[in-house]
Amino acid sequence: MKKIVLVAAAAGLLSLTACGSNTPAENAADAQADNLEMMADNMEDMADNATTEGSEAALENQADNLHEAADNVEDAGETNAM
Repeated sequence: MKKIVLVAAAAGLLSLTACGSNTPAENAADAQADNLEMMADNMEDMADNATTEGSEAALENQADNLHEAADNVEDAGETNAM
């Protein structure tokens, strides 16, 4: 019985180590990208509430730029981790 518990505990520990494979650089890039995505979502919400078409278009462009920046940060984080 003790051997079965020991094997099960070892298997559980091995499965946990596989989950934490992100480097600190990847974690920082993910956090920064998530923050940029949140800012982009806020810009899109502001665009929805804009009073003129020109300001709506400007806010949507800023949101698109923030989405692109988030993608670039994620890509850079993945590249640096390799």
